[in-house]
Amino acid sequence: MEIALSAIFKKILGGEREASPDAPTTAQASPQHRDVLPPGQVWGKRYVIYSANGNQKINASDWKLKVTGLVNKPLEFTYDEFNQLPMKSYVKSFHCVTRWSIENPTWDGVSIKLLAEMAQVRPEATWVMFHCYDGYTAPVPLEDAVEEDSIVALRMNGKPLLPEQGFPARPFMPQLYGWKSAKWLGEIEFIPEYRDGYWEMYGYHERANIWAEERFKGDGDHKPVARRAFGTV
Repeated sequence: MEIALSAIFKKILGGEREASPDAPTTAQASPQHRDVLPPGQVWGKRYVIYSANGNQKINASDWKLKVTGLVNKPLEFTYDEFNQLPMKSYVKSFHCVTRWSIENPTWDGVSIKLLAEMAQVRPEATWVMFHCYDGYTAPVPLEDAVEEDSIVALRMNGKPLLPEQGFPARPFMPQLYGWKSAKWLGEIEFIPEYRDGYWEMYGYHERANIWAEERFKGDGDHKPVARRAFGTV
């Protein structure tokens, strides 16, 4: 199954290229501070840029982020308003399901847990669906979305995200593979049950935990859930 799905993945994603010159490389990591590599991964020197629906260019002045679904107080932010919220900053590695990892970039962003508290998420919410400006969607379990290190990232290595990296914003959950870190984020929806997002329709895992190697549905120890397409293009 993995071979077939990997072929689908590469065919649909299409173009790829190296990241910006300031992208972190394995050589930049201090030997005494090496991160722990999840199973099945290898350290890469540069990012490979994937865009399921093509790269998007979104002006900060046009961007809005909505928090919707099972909440008592729906939220909406402009780019300037979102940048005024308290920020979290940390160093965490990025792991792609195609088995390459980038060691220890610095991330800056707003805690998703904070947004959930501001929106007063209702008890019946169990999953989060990330909706993006290009129609891409990615589901994440609520418990992963509100982990302390789960953020809506605005900057990497001290600079705003590049357009091909998802500017203006993308979620980042260090414990999940990178396809859940949906670029060009426009809406965070709290939902009552699991639904397939873009890559999940092609057999990719519901949760995508890096330590359990949850690359494809049926991998790891996460309980399978009912599958239903949602918000895809």
